[in-house]
Amino acid sequence: MYKNFFKRVLDILISFTALVCLSWLLLIFIIVLFFANKGAGVFFLQPRPGKNARIFKVIKFKTMTDEKDAAGNLLPDSKRLTKVGRFVRSTSIDELPQLINVLKGDMSLIGPRPLLVQYLPLYSPEQARRHEVRPGITGWAQCHGRNAISWAEKFKLDVWYVDHCTLATDTKVLWITALKVIRRQDINSATSATMEAFNGNN
Repeated sequence: MYKNFFKRVLDILISFTALVCLSWLLLIFIIVLFFANKGAGVFFLQPRPGKNARIFKVIKFKTMTDEKDAAGNLLPDSKRLTKVGRFVRSTSIDELPQLINVLKGDMSLIGPRPLLVQYLPLYSPEQARRHEVRPGITGWAQCHGRNAISWAEKFKLDVWYVDHCTLATDTKVLWITALKVIRRQDINSATSATMEAFNGNN
């Protein structure tokens, strides 16, 4: 009952309330990022697979510029990530616009993170089970390492959540996530400004 009904009701109530209460904060960062991103825009929209692998556009604050090298190629992520962007990412403020995705029904507050569309053919049948529920702003894997754990570990945790989606689990996820955000833990992987790409083997 919770997984199929009450979870969605809570998603709507909490995301709507959060958007109203945090509107002032969102407006501040819209203005700040407009200047910090050097004309690259404020929002990052990208197709991601949701429940049953249905494609939707995830909404996040953009934390990088669109600066390019002499050949016209984008500079590495670490060079395009601005000081403001680093702060926004380390505090997880960049995730707040996804509350709109939750309100629309594309996402849930809690669930496996929505990853890139090009990863879909790379999943094993077991890993693909992560799409049996709506993706989340945070999730069980984020509570156990976030970007600091391997892809294999992350997918195991995602599938575990699919089989243990309860109010008690979601409450625990929210609590652990809040502590990690406050402590700014596990934001980046050990070797990159962002998580390394999944290639089907890592």
